[in-house]
Amino acid sequence: MKTRAECVVIGGGVIGTAIAYYLARAGLTDCVVLESSYLASGATGRCGGGIRQQWSTEANTKLAIESVKAFRGLEEELERDIEFLQGGYLVLAYTDDDVEQFEKNVTLQRGLGLDVETLSPSEITSRVVPHLNTDGVRMATYCADDASANPFLTTQAYADAARRLGVEIELFTPVRRILTEGGRVTGVETSRGTISAPIVVNAAGSHSIPLARTAGVELPIAPYRREILVTEPLERFFHPMIISFSFGIYFRQVKHGAVIGGFGDPDEPPGFNETSSLGFLTTMSRKLAHLMPRLRSVKIVRQWAGLYDITPDAQPILGEVDEVGGFFQANGFSGHGFMIAPKVAMLVAQDVRGETPDLDIERLHPRRFAGGKITQDRSVV
Repeated sequence: MKTRAECVVIGGGVIGTAIAYYLARAGLTDCVVLESSYLASGATGRCGGGIRQQWSTEANTKLAIESVKAFRGLEEELERDIEFLQGGYLVLAYTDDDVEQFEKNVTLQRGLGLDVETLSPSEITSRVVPHLNTDGVRMATYCADDASANPFLTTQAYADAARRLGVEIELFTPVRRILTEGGRVTGVETSRGTISAPIVVNAAGSHSIPLARTAGVELPIAPYRREILVTEPLERFFHPMIISFSFGIYFRQVKHGAVIGGFGDPDEPPGFNETSSLGFLTTMSRKLAHLMPRLRSVKIVRQWAGLYDITPDAQPILGEVDEVGGFFQANGFSGHGFMIAPKVAMLVAQDVRGETPDLDIERLHPRRFAGGKITQDRSVV
């Protein structure tokens, strides 16, 4: 392992590997990615693989729109199949609050150029998902350009491309603390030794919180468990990701036919618990069977859990912190890091290299939480 580098990126998920790739593509090849386990072992590898552009805040919507543009050409650019599919997203409204918020969302999204439409329950079944049970559904929004991809393949594709450009990726190398001196970062201490570096990017998901504390930085992030399952493969019978914030569910059919989906218990306190529960399995099974009766007899193959790194406004924390020079953050994604990874990584790479990001990320700086008014994204499940 190197003992000196120009930049260290902590986190071998899609965000960390993508940042390293875009840095190297721009010429900063003296970069080391440190991962405490294997690639995509954290939140990336535990997510559902959805890529949604339908958000309630301008920042998340813009990041998602630009990321979908990038995803479209990513397989050719990275020379790897990532199972990218633009199958759309169907977002279900069940309550008056849902309907009111969705109308605001659509106005915002269309104003930013997103092709999104509203559907009645009859239009849902006649045009998009014939087998969906729409009992209780008031309306839905649908964007055919929303997509999905395989998180493991995407992360591996970014990692391999970064390696080809000279980036070193060290697996099973936990970072113990961030080293600082005179108000600037000087490197990291790992389980295998120290790496000196003038730039450190903290892209470790929920584990960014204790890492930042070693440098005296408190991140306004809380870890919350989200659980997920996957079924046996089935013949494909629907294409979009189906999601509801009030009903509390998301699910889609992957390339080989399995249905993958999950939700989080809104009453569960924050913590680093990543165990699976029987309660989730039974509740999720009932929800799936209710919404998609064809799934009532399907076999569940496996279940697991992961962590959302949630911020007070459900928007990411990006940029160099005020307290420690050279210490950049790319965390707080609140469950949608995979969806916006390409554009976020491009912007962070620009910021690290001292360039002006081509999308304004100042509103996503951690200082926004210091007494200022924040706008919470209402589109998180």
